[in-house]
Amino acid sequence: MSGPGARGAAEAPASLREFYENPAVPVASGDARSRRQARMLADALGPFRTGEAPAVVVDVGCGDGSAAAVAAGVLDGRRPGGQRLVAVDWSHDALRRARARTRDAAPGTPVHVVRGGLPDGAAQPAGLPLAAGSADAVLFSEVVEHLVDPDAALDELRRVLRPGGHLLLSTPNLAAWYNRALLLAGVQPVFSEVSLRGIHGRPGNQVVGHLRLYTARALRGFLAASGFTVEKVAGAPYHDVPRPLRPFDRALCRAPSLASILLVHARRE
Repeated sequence: MSGPGARGAAEAPASLREFYENPAVPVASGDARSRRQARMLADALGPFRTGEAPAVVVDVGCGDGSAAAVAAGVLDGRRPGGQRLVAVDWSHDALRRARARTRDAAPGTPVHVVRGGLPDGAAQPAGLPLAAGSADAVLFSEVVEHLVDPDAALDELRRVLRPGGHLLLSTPNLAAWYNRALLLAGVQPVFSEVSLRGIHGRPGNQVVGHLRLYTARALRGFLAASGFTVEKVAGAPYHDVPRPLRPFDRALCRAPSLASILLVHARRE
């Protein structure tokens, strides 16, 4: 995903910094959710009109650049010449991969890869290397669940967005259909983690550094309290659902509160 493993914590404790710099930590976003999010972004920006300045789209916590590359391709097809992408991450390894992945993603959409982090934890860094109000849209793909201080992170995203600018956020759904069943059976929910060293009490075998999880209702409330107006909540499938259950998982995307992944389009107030 652009998380798990997406990089938001510029000044996190040393153990977390080292964890997110580890090349073995997954950083790629699933293709299905990246495509759905990119289409939401294109719909939010609308058609590009002659004479307009290109929209500035910032992918914060870009990971290996897969979400930025997908977004560039979709935007290039829907709004040729109508945007510039800036991919930001704290991890040197992630930026190296993002630079290679986005280099030829969409010739009509320039992609700039820069290093930067979000305020997170007790020590507050300067924030993203962007001027206030400089972004027309921000992609925030599976990052928020990795943050010690998501409130400070949302404040920073609001700072760099222009008034009325678009936030496209995705995050795993704590109340996904299978998590409801697992909790009834006394099993730790998928996506949740109790340790950075191993998996305990839940399905799966990869530690990805999730610190916080959201339901659709909680995410709506959190964004509203952070100065955003939620325009749309949609669902996306999860690539690690067992193959026989994937059609069911895709079908439940029509009910975002049950979906594996939450996709949100919000606007800065």
